[in-house]
This record gives sequence, structure tokens and C-alpha cells, in this order.
Amino acid sequence: MLVAGIPLRGVSVLLLRHRSALIALALAVSACGDSRAPSLEGSDDFGDSVRIGSPPTRIVSLNPATTEILFTLGAGTRLVGRTKYDSWPDSANLIPALGDGIRPNVEAVLASHPDLVILYASLDNRPAAARFRAAGVNTLSLKVDHISDFRRTVLLLGAILRDSARAKTVVDSVYRTLDSVRTATAKLTRPSVFWDIWDAPVITIGAGSFMNELVDIAGGKNVYADIAGPSAQVSLEDISQRNPDFILAGPIGKAQIASDSRWRIVRAARDNKILVVDTLIVARPSVRLGEAAVSLANLLHPGTLR
Repeated sequence: MLVAGIPLRGVSVLLLRHRSALIALALAVSACGDSRAPSLEGSDDFGDSVRIGSPPTRIVSLNPATTEILFTLGAGTRLVGRTKYDSWPDSANLIPALGDGIRPNVEAVLASHPDLVILYASLDNRPAAARFRAAGVNTLSLKVDHISDFRRTVLLLGAILRDSARAKTVVDSVYRTLDSVRTATAKLTRPSVFWDIWDAPVITIGAGSFMNELVDIAGGKNVYADIAGPSAQVSLEDISQRNPDFILAGPIGKAQIASDSRWRIVRAARDNKILVVDTLIVARPSVRLGEAAVSLANLLHPGTLR
């Protein structure tokens, strides 16, 4: 299983149903590219107060999505810690791995002497956030579950790093690709899909996940888009009744489905209509969202995108 882009089988589960308050940190500070800019003040997705003065120089990012964003914003050299699942870009592997991003090892993080810790705003991370704050470390807890969350996170981190111009360029580039894919698939027949993200129990994505958004952009239709949350446990019997045209799964997931006779009640599994997704690309709402949409569109509509 995987939570917040942290893989336990390479795909994001995003089980949390709770939506915290949106980031209230001011992005429209007067000196967006100036290290002498005023402090950024506001609250994070836990509602905790945050005040960031000068740009941080020792950052621990405990979410693969924010790690990828920081590298793309040119702040990779400021990272002093990451989770053991942060593997992109390749240079991320040079940063010390401090364990998990959910219920992290607080002592290991503090030993790296960070001036900013970035957490995924899971309720499981509430105690860690409180301990980091008690130790005097600036702590920023963010929910990055939707494509819109990616946009605000990039712009926020750009403001914190005092490089809003680069942040805007990153966002614009990703959105241009997403828009291109959406345009290319808009008039195509939309095959229905079931996205397998865990098998014991069987869990799939709902409308509350960025992965559902990617399916839509790529010209598909999630058979569980009627579920409001980011994910849900479902039964093979119900999947069979919804009768998807295709199953999306990672390499391990496809092998498990193909070897489990119980899946034969699902027509797409029985007919081997299982499309293998690149879980390192599609499982994180980060800077490769455009690439993820292209890869899904090419699976669902071969030859549409070159």
C-alpha cells in the first residue's frame, strides 16, 4: 500500500478522507524573487501557524512529491533529508534517507538539524508535527492529493524559496502538457477502467484522487468515479458488475491479478485486458503529472500522442 506517494507497492492509495484547510501562507508577497522579502506568515493544512523569514537552507522533505518539486525548483542542494521512497530525480538518492514519511522517525529528522521540515498532512503525522514544532523547527504540513494541490504547493514553495518566477514556469509547463493531452483525447471514445492499487483488500481510486483526474484527462472513465473520496475498498463482485473495459495496474499488481483465479469473474481480467502503468510516474501528484497523463493516454488510446 502507499500513502501520499510513499510506495508500498508502487501506487498511491491516499486513504485519508479528511480535507484540511487550504494553505493560507501569503503567496503574493511584494518581493517574490528577493531574498530580502518580508516573512511569509499564515497557516498550513493542519491549521498550524507558520512563519518563514529568510529562505530555508536545511530542508527535510518527508513527501516524495515535495522532494521532486524542490529539486525542480533548484533547491536540491538545500535538502538534508528525505524519505526512503524519494528516488526522483537520481540526485535525490544522494540525500540521506531518514525513513518513512508517515509517522516519521522524529529523532532521525532532528539529528539532521533542519530549519524546515515538510510533512504530508496525514492525521498520522500530527504528533510528529507537534514534536518538530516543540523542538523549535519550522514545520509545514501539506496535503498534495489533487492536481490543484500540486499547483498551490509549487507556488508556495517557490515563494518560500524566493523564486516565484521559476515556480510559475514549472506550473505552466505541467499544465500545458495536461491541456494538450486533454485536447487530444477530448473527442475520443472513453474506455472504462478499474485502477487496481492494492489487492488485500482490493482498493481502487475514487473521484477525490489526482489519479482519477489523470484518467479523465487521458480519455478514460473511472468506473468508481462515483466514490467521492480518494480511494475505497471494493469487492471483485462489484468490479465485475461495473464491467470495466480495462484494468490499470502496476507490474506487480498485474502479476497478482493474472495469477489469482478469483479475478476471473471480472471480464477484463479474464480477457487479459490489464494495462501496466509506470508507477514511478503516475503515483505522485508532482512535476511529472504531464508525463503521467501522456503515458496513460498512450495506454488507453495507442497512437494518439507521439
